Amino acid sequence: MKLYEMYFSPTGGTEKAVGIIGSVWNCEKERINLLLPEEGMKNYDFASEDICIIAVPSFGGRVPAPALKRLSRMKGCGARAILTAVYGNRDFDDTLIELREAVLSAGFSCEAAIAAVAEHSIAHEVGRGRPDEKDEEVLTSFAVRIKEYLERPHESRELKIPGNHPYREYKGVPLKPKANRTCNQCGLCARQCPVHAIPKEKLSSVDKTKCISCMHCIAVCPQKARRCNPLLVKAASRKLKKNCSERKENQLFL
Repeated sequence: MKLYEMYFSPTGGTEKAVGIIGSVWNCEKERINLLLPEEGMKNYDFASEDICIIAVPSFGGRVPAPALKRLSRMKGCGARAILTAVYGNRDFDDTLIELREAVLSAGFSCEAAIAAVAEHSIAHEVGRGRPDEKDEEVLTSFAVRIKEYLERPHESRELKIPGNHPYREYKGVPLKPKANRTCNQCGLCARQCPVHAIPKEKLSSVDKTKCISCMHCIAVCPQKARRCNPLLVKAASRKLKKNCSERKENQLFL
């Protein structure tokens, strides 16, 4: 048996949640970064005894399209999947059921699901610092319960998780990061952009038709040169803070 920790984590919150969940297994482990540009992704074949934590952020209540595309290249071969939706203290809406459909189509067996809260990737004051110490305790307890469940014989059944069909409509957000004058043209943002939205010949700009507003370029920029329009960020933050001030709790579906 091998544990695979798969994550699409533009700003680090999803990767952190995966690390907490995976920490309860003492076995061979491998991490798969679904954020890598597609040409950097390997094709994976799993075994039925493998366990795969598959984690994505919730973008407007949906799975990011590039993550779905990368998962479609996987061959699950009956490997046991733990679905994880990470959201910024608003709601995960249809993220888990969309992820389940993608994972089933790739040949995995969906055994459990977690909805975990992390700091919002744009309005950082929403869920700031999460997953925090309390979240770590809760997510670890969830993982222990899942591990115990997978270790004992059980009949295969449909995993019941919340969500709706048709999925919640998501058209993206108008926040598209650009670089300011402190950009030193290192090109790291362009190399790591999961959708090639930053032209290598003009690193300070962004292709708005490709950009998914994942904010990974802001997170990795060593010069802190990339940012979104501060007025738009302030407006979005004010709206989210008003509607998302109450602390949401992590959820387990088993």
